[in-house]
Amino acid sequence: MTRSQDLVWNGIRREKLKLKCGSFYIAKDRASKPQGDDSHFICVGGWSKHGVDAGLYAAELINNSLLATLTQPLTQVDPMKVLDEAFSKTKAQGSSTACIITLQEGNMLHAVNVGDSRFMVIRRVEIIYKSPIQLHSFNFPYQLGNSANCAKPRQAQVIKVRVEAGDVIIAGTDGLFDNLFELQILATASKGIEQDLGAEEMVWEMAQLAYQPSRDKAAVTPFMEASKRAGRFRDGGKGDDITVIVSRILGA
Repeated sequence: MTRSQDLVWNGIRREKLKLKCGSFYIAKDRASKPQGDDSHFICVGGWSKHGVDAGLYAAELINNSLLATLTQPLTQVDPMKVLDEAFSKTKAQGSSTACIITLQEGNMLHAVNVGDSRFMVIRRVEIIYKSPIQLHSFNFPYQLGNSANCAKPRQAQVIKVRVEAGDVIIAGTDGLFDNLFELQILATASKGIEQDLGAEEMVWEMAQLAYQPSRDKAAVTPFMEASKRAGRFRDGGKGDDITVIVSRILGA
């Protein structure tokens, strides 16, 4: 079957879909430019602070994840196999959250998630799915790593979501979701859908929107509200690295 053909199951014709992605990363002191890509694979990793450059672990894990996808058929990439292989080959010190999402045949997203990186699927003006997060306690997410007390791939959540052309996937680290409420993310994505913006344009707006409250000690944010529920009472946004990937589901 070629990429231009439709898929047919039980007499129902299903359109072959693809992802158009835009990514943006804002460090605490600088930002990277948005980049676009046609892909069937999304990977988000978090950063931790344990006295070592945890970014080395996250970068190595994600690079190994990309290499692991190259050994599998494009529309049949198994995110759990990717995570297992990447984890086994990552030797750097540190730890990282991880969220790996693939678009497979049958118009299904297959994903694995460890920690508080996450994603949501938006269809027009509605959030039709949001992935759960894994926390030991407030601001203490599960993280992959080589130390004994770190999570292992077998603890990852396995997720499947059916999608259709026009859907938008918002994936990101806690720097996004701790600083923006779901309704803010939905409103920004819905506006982009209505205006038919590209993924690169949408991701720029989403990342900048999250960056503003992250620097504001008076902002009302999900992080502030979660801290109060945990008895910590931390005001304002969460100053953190912000990684955002926006993907639009398109007909092939």
